[in-house]
Amino acid sequence: MKKQNLVVVGGGSTYTIGMIMSLIAEKENFPLASITFYDTNEERQEKIAKASEIILREKYPELESFHYTTDKEEALRNADFVFVQIRTGGLRMREQDEEIPLSHGVVGQETCGPGGMAYGLRSIGDMIELVNDIRHYSPDAWILNYTNPAAIVAEALRREFPEDKKLLNICDMPAAIMVSYAGILGKDVFDLVPEYFGLNHFGWFTKVLDKQGNDHTDTIKRAITEDGFLPEDAEIANDPSWIKTFKQVERMATDFPDYLPNTYLQYYLYPSEMAQKEVSGNTRARQVINGREKRVHTLADQIIADDTTENVELEVDIHGRYMIRVAASMAYNNGDIFIVMVENNGTIANLPDDAMVEVPSMMTSRGPKPFAVGHIPRFYKGLIEGQLAYEQLVVDAYYENSYEKALQALTLNRTVVDAPTARNILDDMIEANKEYWPELHRNKQLVTNA
Repeated sequence: MKKQNLVVVGGGSTYTIGMIMSLIAEKENFPLASITFYDTNEERQEKIAKASEIILREKYPELESFHYTTDKEEALRNADFVFVQIRTGGLRMREQDEEIPLSHGVVGQETCGPGGMAYGLRSIGDMIELVNDIRHYSPDAWILNYTNPAAIVAEALRREFPEDKKLLNICDMPAAIMVSYAGILGKDVFDLVPEYFGLNHFGWFTKVLDKQGNDHTDTIKRAITEDGFLPEDAEIANDPSWIKTFKQVERMATDFPDYLPNTYLQYYLYPSEMAQKEVSGNTRARQVINGREKRVHTLADQIIADDTTENVELEVDIHGRYMIRVAASMAYNNGDIFIVMVENNGTIANLPDDAMVEVPSMMTSRGPKPFAVGHIPRFYKGLIEGQLAYEQLVVDAYYENSYEKALQALTLNRTVVDAPTARNILDDMIEANKEYWPELHRNKQLVTNA
């Protein structure tokens, strides 16, 4: 089995140590020759990298090489796989993404609604530049992108790199939900085979089978509606915000019992209620800054100070394991089935071919082979088409530098709907993001006629 050379872009991420632990747990399935971290923030990366170096020394001694760098060419040359997890603007801008909508009575969330648009318009340019750089230094590398907001980023990359068959957009949220399904059933998450359709952070499980073909969907539905639903993945199991989010699944499954929902649908199905529950000064971004970020940095500091992992508790989470299992299936042509983002091309028969949909696919050395979903019911089709139009209009706004397209996108989004509110949010976000966004121009004819 060939050992792979892996590059992690965004090496300073608070998720990186979890990724390292996942690579260790999965080293028999996805053996590595080298790991390289690349980040533009030298200080942030150095702390995570030094801790990771100690972890790898103790738990992955057979790894031939580990290093970290801020030099793009040094990092990206001769890679087999590149895992991408960048956050343009950092948590500082995420906090603005969430506070600005909330000041207008609208959901403030990282990937949904106005916050998702703001983050997306910041991410597109950096992602395009990064993919071009990877292709310059490692033309044949697999790129697994899980940069948020994944739906908007995937749409932009589809337009920019239509012939790149080794560029895959992926999200671990369906897998994190399936960890809880597995807990209900007393099974390992990788023994489950999902049937699913939708867009990223906007989809539904239609069935949950096991590898023997047994259908456990009704059992899961009954357990959720009768006993409730809690996160079980190590990274989120004790997080109060995620606990509340998973509890909302019970309500969604009761209101719309056809299918099992992605947790993020709470923001679109109950937007007014979700906005009312949020508190300015303590949005999810602030909770991450005071919670996970502080916890991970404290953990890294202790590992570095002790020069050992003996005094800390390290956990493997689904975020890393899912990405690695997908990568392994492509590297070794395993044909395993995972939920990933692909261009529709008839997979969901009554959605546009150019939609970037999220569906189960067989992962092969030639890329994902999606399973046909067929026609979806009118209610779900209507929801998806509105969200899809929003996502595509955001990308239109980026390429056309169009204020009107951005305004149309926000007005369409179910978390906003009201056009004057959309305009007020957009104007505030333009001001907050002037360092990052492309300049959005108003249509001169419309301004003249106003």
